[in-house]
Amino acid sequence: MSAAKDTGEDFVPVADIEVEAVRPEKGGFVLQGRGADRADYRIEMNLEIPVDRQTQAVLGEILTQSEFKLRRRAPASMRRPAVRSRNRKART
Repeated sequence: MSAAKDTGEDFVPVADIEVEAVRPEKGGFVLQGRGADRADYRIEMNLEIPVDRQTQAVLGEILTQSEFKLRRRAPASMRRPAVRSRNRKART
């Protein structure tokens, strides 16, 4: 699906996570935090490009100050029906 066509309306919330700790790993990071539902979450983030230690430290600091909102595509039964354009002339 094209990103331009994805309005986000077909996605439902899974978790809002405030990152509390970031641990650098080979090829990425492990982020841990607590969600709005008070559950503990762990996010494993892998980078496709290698980064040096200084860049890894800066990214780690930025990620520590972040919050993630996880959403997933809703099953068809939970999606909103398509809204018809108001500019369309009524059929007679």
